[in-house]
Amino acid sequence: MNTSYLHTSPFNPEHAVIDEVCAAGEPWVKQVKQGQTFRIVDLEGNQAVDTLFYNAHNPEERYSAADTINRQNKLYLSTGSRLYSNLGNIMLSITADTCGQHDTLGGACSAESNTVRYAPEKFPMHSCRDNFLHALAHDPLCRELGISKRDLPSNINFFMNVPVTEAGGLEFADGVSAPGKYVEMHAEMDVIVLISNCPQLNNPCNAYNPTPIRLLIWD
Repeated sequence: MNTSYLHTSPFNPEHAVIDEVCAAGEPWVKQVKQGQTFRIVDLEGNQAVDTLFYNAHNPEERYSAADTINRQNKLYLSTGSRLYSNLGNIMLSITADTCGQHDTLGGACSAESNTVRYAPEKFPMHSCRDNFLHALAHDPLCRELGISKRDLPSNINFFMNVPVTEAGGLEFADGVSAPGKYVEMHAEMDVIVLISNCPQLNNPCNAYNPTPIRLLIWD
């Protein structure tokens, strides 16, 4: 982790227009308007927060891991990083970060990946893809946009530590976050935020103990 990217925020939680807690292992959906600031807080430390962004007016435009990595030549996100869409537009800019490193490669856990990575009996365990699909089916914002499972791209894993090995593989390692660490983004367009507060119990991405997160938005 490069500590030069650590940067605190001037925003006061008492002035936030949205201040909510997402329970451990649950989904969360909200609109963040252009010009607003959005913060994710790791309340108890080492929680992985799987996150997707969509253009609030055109859901065919959504966060692109490939564009975000290629345009900045960086695998990990922190202060100064820009989150690009599949149309090459900047969706959000990271303006503050007290954790220092966020994953772009690990993707979302699913029944299938849990089975392949761990054991066949892990198939029925709750997963981030389950959270995403539940939100798509039941959340009014997602239903209004008409987003379906075909619209789920690769996600960001805020606070998650996924080192790349010398052989080019990925490791799911113990987190680098801690209680109260946060990442903050400035919205460059109206976006829909879709979060799975990861329920993973098979690897140390959340210390084998899913915990709640706090979500804040400022005008």
